[in-house]
Amino acid sequence: FLGIQQQAERGDDSLRCVLIAGDGGAFCAGGDISEYPDFRFDPAALRDFHENDVWGGLAAMLACDVPIVARIDGACMGAGVEIASCCDIRIAGSSARFGAPIAKLGFPMAPREAQLVAGAVGDVTARQMLLEAATFTAPEMLARGFLSRVVPDDLAAAEAQGTVQRIAALAPRAARMNKQTFRALKMPPAPDGQALSAIESIVNGTPDPYAYANSAEHREGITAFIEKRAPAF
Repeated sequence: FLGIQQQAERGDDSLRCVLIAGDGGAFCAGGDISEYPDFRFDPAALRDFHENDVWGGLAAMLACDVPIVARIDGACMGAGVEIASCCDIRIAGSSARFGAPIAKLGFPMAPREAQLVAGAVGDVTARQMLLEAATFTAPEMLARGFLSRVVPDDLAAAEAQGTVQRIAALAPRAARMNKQTFRALKMPPAPDGQALSAIESIVNGTPDPYAYANSAEHREGITAFIEKRAPAF
């Protein structure tokens, strides 16, 4: 996305719209939990993963002035919800399901990611996803304002492609300016130019939001999933 944004900043009007879709019948089922023991139990490694790897990718999407359309099929879980939250138009097949049931794995959503998701799905839905490990159907997420449209599964690809074509036929610079405006409207005011935003205070404050890395419940949640048993928190 950095390359796309750089082209847009150079005034390249050939980039009109980006389409994001999953492969293999799912938009994104979340992270590969089998890899978690390699880094999640170390606070420094965990912070680096979320603040640089994950947020680096999401921030690049959010900073992109070219419209982004998401075609959501099947599972849209965890990181999938975060990726979809960065998109401008979200089109889902009727059987798609949404959630972030990481409470079952014994860990919270990272602060910046939680702010992003809550802003996109709404506070009520975000709390249900994270506190109850609730999952939702596509019609439910449409009713909650997260999705732009829900269509039969076999029509999702055509609907998404048609949306991309409609956007691409419109004024590209106007679209980029609209995205810049939407992004500015979400920025918190800082009258003195020095005050840390609430999210920065959490990310860099005390207690360290990644200090749970080596906690017993974090280890138990991930180990139980890998061992295919219910966690004992």
